[in-house]
Amino acid sequence: MKERAKILLVEDEDLSRDSLIRLLKMTGFNVRGAASGSLALSFLSHEQFDIIITDLFLPDINGIDILKQAKELSPLTEVILITGHASAETAVKAMKEGAFDYVTKPLSFDELSITISKALEKRQLLSENVYLKQQLHNKYDFENIIGSSPVMQKLFARMKRIANTDSTALVLGESGTGKELVARALHFNSQRKDKPFIPVNCAAIPENLLESELFGYVKGAFTGAIRDKIGKFEAANQGSIFLDEIGTMPMHLQTKLLRVLQEQEVERIGSTKTIQLDVRVISATNVNLEEEVKNGNFREDLYYRLNVIPIHLPPLRERTEDILSLLKHFIEKNCTDMKRPLMSISNEALEILEGYRWPGNVRELENVVERIVALTDGNRISANDIPSNIREEVLTKVTERGVDLVQTVNEIERKMICEALHLSKGVKAKAAVMLNLNRTTLVEKMRRLGIENQ
Repeated sequence: MKERAKILLVEDEDLSRDSLIRLLKMTGFNVRGAASGSLALSFLSHEQFDIIITDLFLPDINGIDILKQAKELSPLTEVILITGHASAETAVKAMKEGAFDYVTKPLSFDELSITISKALEKRQLLSENVYLKQQLHNKYDFENIIGSSPVMQKLFARMKRIANTDSTALVLGESGTGKELVARALHFNSQRKDKPFIPVNCAAIPENLLESELFGYVKGAFTGAIRDKIGKFEAANQGSIFLDEIGTMPMHLQTKLLRVLQEQEVERIGSTKTIQLDVRVISATNVNLEEEVKNGNFREDLYYRLNVIPIHLPPLRERTEDILSLLKHFIEKNCTDMKRPLMSISNEALEILEGYRWPGNVRELENVVERIVALTDGNRISANDIPSNIREEVLTKVTERGVDLVQTVNEIERKMICEALHLSKGVKAKAAVMLNLNRTTLVEKMRRLGIENQ
């Protein structure tokens, strides 16, 4: 059963207050009445209300003071003012202090009902917005970035130290290491967390569009500019902008970006008006910018401006002790998303996944786990459920832990026999010829390896 909206009605005229309370209750609201401003403030000090409807002029405290107190105690509570002396000055003052609306006497209950409905809709949207922001804060909390290895703990310590600064940060690391996750964590753990976080993938936007995307333009600046458009930097004002793949930015835009960083202002294309900015810049790249500077592909002064605080993200192969934690996280996530029981993983499968080099890093691991969860029939992941390319690479690699030569050879034989049977449409004699084996030898190998007759 849906909970009824709670309304506080503040009205010093007994007859008006009682009749309005009766009508509101008949409409389905939970209503409390107050005959004075002081009584209303007493209620506000220990109760939460969705809507406050208050007369503007009361014997002891006016409605504006009640409005201010309500907004201090409960910012999501919407306040509707009632007045018999409407004026433009009153309306402006009420709205400036945060009133939702005001209605004039004599009251039309139908008009008041519509205003209450709109106020409740706004309150619901604000509540959902606050909830979603809190979810984002929780999602990108430092503790939610998985990694207990020494190198990751050192990384977390640096991130916590710089989160509440406005220093420009450069996140370095191979593709798939989680550079955007780090950028979001820096933003959502900073004092800017309630302001915009604007990500821009510089490599994904065509060169001829990147300038207008970053800096915006005015109407008539070029063919097709039929209206003004704000750029990503303006959209990120008071928040953070994340420039991913910054190493791909063309040289002429690097010059303009440097000026924006130095002056903290931007000019839209086609305009001479400067717009002041308050933006924290976090950039990322998977290329060696020092080498790009030496080769003349990246401005040296821009590099130093971006690289105030470098954050190096290690590849997954350098923190293999984190693989188990990441596996558990991705298995749980995918099992939940696919609405299936939580799966476990065998020691043999874990050894294979820990022995793989993961050239695509955490992103590759996440995609592999999704594939395994989707395609595995049972609730336990075995070595055979791991993609064959990963199994083959790991099983044919001799490490200090050693390698099971018999198992490795069996894996290779199984794959080659299955491929030959597929090409020969299951005719064993043809498959044996392809493999340079006698037919009887092929049949014996199929029996030993558990290969079904195809």
